[in-house]
Amino acid sequence: MRAACPTPPRDWGRPVTTTSVTTRTDMTRRRILAAALIAGLGATVPLGAAFSAWAAPTDSGPARLTLPAPTGPYPVGTVPLHLIDTSRPDPAAGPGHHRELMAGVWYPACKTENLPRSPWMTDGALRAFLADVGFPLDPALGPLTAGHVGAPVHRASHRLPVIVYSHGAGSHRGDHTIMVQELASHGYAVVTVDHTYDTFTEFPDGRVLTPADFPPMFPRDFAADLRFLLDCVEQLAAGRSPDVDGKTLPQGLLGALDPQSIGAFGWSKGATATALTMLADQRVRAGLSIDGPMQPTITADLDRPFMMMTADFTRAGMPDVAEFWMHLRGWRLNVQAEGAVHKSYGDDATLIPQAGKILGMADQQIQDMIGTLDPARAVLIQQAYPFAFFDQHLRHRRGHLLDGPSPAFPEVKFIR
Repeated sequence: MRAACPTPPRDWGRPVTTTSVTTRTDMTRRRILAAALIAGLGATVPLGAAFSAWAAPTDSGPARLTLPAPTGPYPVGTVPLHLIDTSRPDPAAGPGHHRELMAGVWYPACKTENLPRSPWMTDGALRAFLADVGFPLDPALGPLTAGHVGAPVHRASHRLPVIVYSHGAGSHRGDHTIMVQELASHGYAVVTVDHTYDTFTEFPDGRVLTPADFPPMFPRDFAADLRFLLDCVEQLAAGRSPDVDGKTLPQGLLGALDPQSIGAFGWSKGATATALTMLADQRVRAGLSIDGPMQPTITADLDRPFMMMTADFTRAGMPDVAEFWMHLRGWRLNVQAEGAVHKSYGDDATLIPQAGKILGMADQQIQDMIGTLDPARAVLIQQAYPFAFFDQHLRHRRGHLLDGPSPAFPEVKFIR
């Protein structure tokens, strides 16, 4: 067990319909899962009967899914935030309503003993997700994260660098928890957000909203959410809480964030939103794309550090990605792991094999969803490369991992 407050390094710096929203380049998680589950169980087996084994966990029943522990020296704390952007009308709720979002802050913590760990998704959001995919798994099987709810912030002599995260279409803010809690365990504050109407999200009053056909959410809408999130980061840095319910924030969080050291990353549609945010807002100093399609085509020049971890949406196969790459005028890097597909660099890399084992799915069926990249290696890659990128460009700690191919990660290729 980690020490509660380890000594820091010297210089660490209204319900809507549950209709799927998919685009040509970004099939939602629930549609993929539904197809795989049907394939795994056999088309001749009635779906409801086949799911009868998925009862609540018992002593002899399926175990709770798990996420790998982060590797950094600090325990992780987390707190949800209820936010309203009064500068933007809500596109669906009608006059007098403004854009409403759920977010989360993850950070290095101390005094975490006996504090509960945050679930991967809230109970209501997870139930909605499982119902949407037609998958009656008991929510008690959902994984817990490494984040201790409400833990005090581990404070050093200087403020925490900040990273904001944007999920993909039809996903949720917990989708890349492995990366998020890894960064927090190394001393970053990471702010995640549910992009309302293109996500599964639960508000404090119990409302659960799910992806819907109307209103459609585009990358520019995600980017607007991220820019609002940057405003909230500035409020927290100035000692003011952006939470609209007056929530008591964890000890030490107010004033802990560094608004002069902000990065951003996103997956799929969220990756495109990350690039659009950087083009519109100089506050983001470094950006990371997790297999982003970069649609619609981005033709403006970007002069700050940007890294791409590609899988399905490659420069060779996607003109929009190749076009975006040509407009990167600052430090740039494109890496790609052999055997990776769109869902390889995320929590699915480890959660889908666990669920597939319980379901009795064949290895090939699981590989069709997460690629041939070994899940354990996928976890190590998504822990190491984002951390190395942000450490180099936000903390100015240059290591060697991003210099070229590494014997520690022989499957990771540098695309020149």
